[in-house]
Amino acid sequence: MRLTHKNVPAPELAARIAKLQQAIAGKGQDGALILQKTDLYYFSGTSQQGWLYVPVQGKPILMVFKEYERALAESALEEIVSLVGIKKMPEILAGYGYPSPVVLGMELDVLPTNLYFQYQQIFGKAKIVDISHEIRLIRAVKSEFEIAKMRVSAELSDKVAARVPELLEVGKTEVALAGELESYARSLGHQGIVRMRMWGSELFYGHLMSGDAAAVPSYLASPTGGAGVSGVIGQGAGFRKIGAREPVLVDYVFALDGYISDHARIFSIGPVSDALQQAHAAMLAIQEELKGQAKPGVITGELYDLMIALAEKKGYQDNFMGVGDRRIRFTGHGVGLELDEYPFIAKGQKLPLQVGMIIALEPKTIFPGVGVVGIENTHLVTEHGLEPLTRFSDEITVLPEVQSV
Repeated sequence: MRLTHKNVPAPELAARIAKLQQAIAGKGQDGALILQKTDLYYFSGTSQQGWLYVPVQGKPILMVFKEYERALAESALEEIVSLVGIKKMPEILAGYGYPSPVVLGMELDVLPTNLYFQYQQIFGKAKIVDISHEIRLIRAVKSEFEIAKMRVSAELSDKVAARVPELLEVGKTEVALAGELESYARSLGHQGIVRMRMWGSELFYGHLMSGDAAAVPSYLASPTGGAGVSGVIGQGAGFRKIGAREPVLVDYVFALDGYISDHARIFSIGPVSDALQQAHAAMLAIQEELKGQAKPGVITGELYDLMIALAEKKGYQDNFMGVGDRRIRFTGHGVGLELDEYPFIAKGQKLPLQVGMIIALEPKTIFPGVGVVGIENTHLVTEHGLEPLTRFSDEITVLPEVQSV
């Protein structure tokens, strides 16, 4: 079967390439070689195995090793060539009138060292410099095309949350409930893979944990951890049985056509304690305050400081975003094609917000031995503050205990 669908329209790709060329020129580079899979898709419209060369001026060249025919079908770029080996790249570029670059930008934040040395040999005396920060800044501000995609992902996040009350039962294991929810998400078109940029980070749909298991820390850069099904995973749903009157955290990512919505809600069978209800209400109040404060031009690190101050004012400084020295030093993050995009609402960050950025804001409180409450919604930065893209109720969804088995 021959694929004919172009995932990203040609004008969208052209606008992205133009921004990258402007960044390349500002860095004094002759061109950039893109190979990280998500960046490759962003600038070419395909994730087939290949290399995208973007000259400081002129048309980009997509060189594809595998699979060339699919790349032709998927990418709207004009110049797509088959490449049998990476050592041929300078020869192909020369054929298009591009001399071997003297200064070459590459994604050094993710490029393995052995490949760095390999490309150094291929391009001879070229000075290889980092272009990853500029790429991430470009990707941080979403186009109307991307925003529309993410609105659909957010709607599907809400559908997954709405499914939880139909499946949640006392005595069911976390991993069994997770499997049922993830199957439903897959039926809605979830792509299955949640991409992250940070080295060593990985996620499978998200986190579903109940009671004290949600407060078990893990290696992941997340305020929640979970026991997982084994030490090789070390996060997420495990074999703990869900009980009554305890918070059940459903912190899931929906990824459709590459674009991500990050979404967390709390459920319970029977009411949780007054203390947990009050903590949850405090997190909703912090979120509401941030919606109005997070406007274009505001520095992300200042928003983090504000959220910390609000949590302290409400009496949750010891439990906000974790406990002890290992608490997470961020309260929100950009989302797009990856889960950990710019901007980061984090300590010391200097990046100002811009219209079109999309942020997952996640104020949560962690109570070891008890559980987790709080919220996460995906928001669009507008002139007037944050517009939530997810609509499912932020309140704790309480099921009657008579539904348990």
